Amino acid sequence: MSRITKALFASLVLLLSGCVQMARSWYLSGYDRDIRNSTRSIASAHDDAHRAAGYIRRGSADSEKARYCRSFRLIPADEYGRLFGLAVADLNHAIALEPGSAEAYFNRGQAYFSQAELQDPKEARPWFDAAAADFGKAIERDGRHYMALDMLVMVHEATGELDKAIGDFMREMALNPLGKSRLADAYCLRGSSNHRDKKYDAAIEDYEKAIEIGANTDGCSCDPYGPLIALYDGVSRRYDRSWEIVHQAQ
Repeated sequence: MSRITKALFASLVLLLSGCVQMARSWYLSGYDRDIRNSTRSIASAHDDAHRAAGYIRRGSADSEKARYCRSFRLIPADEYGRLFGLAVADLNHAIALEPGSAEAYFNRGQAYFSQAELQDPKEARPWFDAAAADFGKAIERDGRHYMALDMLVMVHEATGELDKAIGDFMREMALNPLGKSRLADAYCLRGSSNHRDKKYDAAIEDYEKAIEIGANTDGCSCDPYGPLIALYDGVSRRYDRSWEIVHQAQ
């Protein structure tokens, strides 16, 4: 690499680094703006409903700011803990003011879910359980809150409770068209779990169900095709069905 090329490469790295910093600064400024606006709306609110809405917005902004900063190592653990504490305190205020609010429980559940994702897996379960409880309460208060259902599924997938995840997705399908592809993914994930446990018949059934519902082959979702072909070839010796799956995958 010539000196000129090295210099250009170094300049490009610096430029990209600067762009990333600007993007992060702009992103965080949005959360700070939401926090300021919510603080003003809490102070000027004339009833509990509007005051609770302000607490929800501010708590959600604090939670997302904490998650984003911690994910990119922009703040130390104690500052993350402070922001997370502020978020939960605000969302607790909102629930106390409006205990019938699905949004208050949903947003606190999201804060707990973010906390769980940032924990060591061995320490995450209590936070996932707290998130699941809040998403469940949000659904109790608004049976059409498909986002709470979707998050509840994510909790159950994260904790390996795939039977519960499939049941939740079936409920979500009636409310959200995206629930269909997510349900296919849940069947595929349960198929993978059964596959690992050498429950081959159950794995085949789940993979087939995932394909029947409409599994994606986009590389971002669980892929039932390859494992199912392997099971038909190597375990059940159903070569005819294996070829059918190959053609479907194509």
